[in-house]
Amino acid sequence: GPKVTYVPPPPPDDEQAIFARYQTGMNFDKYDENVVEVSGLDPPAALMSFADTNMCHTLTVNIAKAGYSKPTPVQKYSIPIILAGRDLMACAQTGSGKTAAFLVPVVAQMMRDGVTASSFKEQQEPECIITAPTRELVNQIFLEARKFVYGTCIRPVVIYGGTQTDYSIRQVKQGCNILCATPGRLLDIIGRGKIGLHNVKYLVLDEADRMLDMGFGEDMKKLVSFPEMPPKDKRQTLMFSATFPEEVQRLAGEFLKTNYLFVVVGRVGGACSDVQQNILQVSQYFKRDKLIEILHSIGNERTLVFVDTKKKADFIACFLCQENIPATSIHGDREQREREIALRDFRSGKCPVLVATSVAARGLDIESVQHVINFDLPSTIEEYVHRIGRTGRCGNTGKAVGFFDNNSDGHLAQPLIKVLSD
Repeated sequence: GPKVTYVPPPPPDDEQAIFARYQTGMNFDKYDENVVEVSGLDPPAALMSFADTNMCHTLTVNIAKAGYSKPTPVQKYSIPIILAGRDLMACAQTGSGKTAAFLVPVVAQMMRDGVTASSFKEQQEPECIITAPTRELVNQIFLEARKFVYGTCIRPVVIYGGTQTDYSIRQVKQGCNILCATPGRLLDIIGRGKIGLHNVKYLVLDEADRMLDMGFGEDMKKLVSFPEMPPKDKRQTLMFSATFPEEVQRLAGEFLKTNYLFVVVGRVGGACSDVQQNILQVSQYFKRDKLIEILHSIGNERTLVFVDTKKKADFIACFLCQENIPATSIHGDREQREREIALRDFRSGKCPVLVATSVAARGLDIESVQHVINFDLPSTIEEYVHRIGRTGRCGNTGKAVGFFDNNSDGHLAQPLIKVLSD
């Protein structure tokens, strides 16, 4: 393809912008009602408040500024486990605070160890590598990391595909302690000798089941088999997701120490309880009419519509615009600049409807998404759980509608009934 020249605009770096956040919802305290199971030997005691750790003052202040008043269940259990130096696999519902559950303890240990960034080295040696399946998600993790390291010498960096490679290299060269990266760009930069791995103490796989399946499994194996990457008994490996199919749990064992701990909040792979789910039987031919009917009935509320192909995402977005419903689309064939503009227009409310493929199904945290519509249901139940989890986050409530067509969605009937009855 043509040479990629896109350089993303730098994120604003004034304190107010760095700590910008949205409000927790009325069900935030209900997270505590979730049953938590920890399997493995000698797990440390859960954390009852952020003040209970020996974290340095700067981090405690940053946690408060970022709006974290009390730990959610996944944070209560994960933070002490990571601070104790243990490997971890953690499963908790969408929107319940998994990003902070790994960032806070990793940053706490870096501050304790006196980690500082050096911008003079030709090859940077990050202490922490965080990898996730999509560009938008690694960028979101990076923006979250900036909050916790604010006012310290720890430097987080984000690199992802669709942007100029030289730009990624320049970002890394300015100093890099926490590297947030998509797998392709990460392997590319390592291959160019710009990132050294022998200093890696923490390896984090966010959306771990996706990182270990068909899509990225080979990349992850390649990453941990670099000769200079510390072996699993010499590093801490952390895996987080809202879904962990059993075959992925088995794969994960290859990356984790034998005494790793497994934290499950609620049910493994359970849907977010703050999302009201409706399934409508709609045949292919009537889906567009039904979509228009629903969008007219909900007015200007922010809505994410999932479809199964990139072409269809553009087609439906165009169709909605012709019907005077401002919409935009995001998918893997759009240039990165276009993907970022689409997301910005959706976040700002300029386009209250975003039509997306599964590229937007995981991890994305967008304020006040009130509705998720599965115009096409996905091929797996895990994907369904992630998609509807774009709403009902952080204790807020949301609604999800799925169009079920017997001819194409029969395979999902059984697992859907299980998720709905749970």
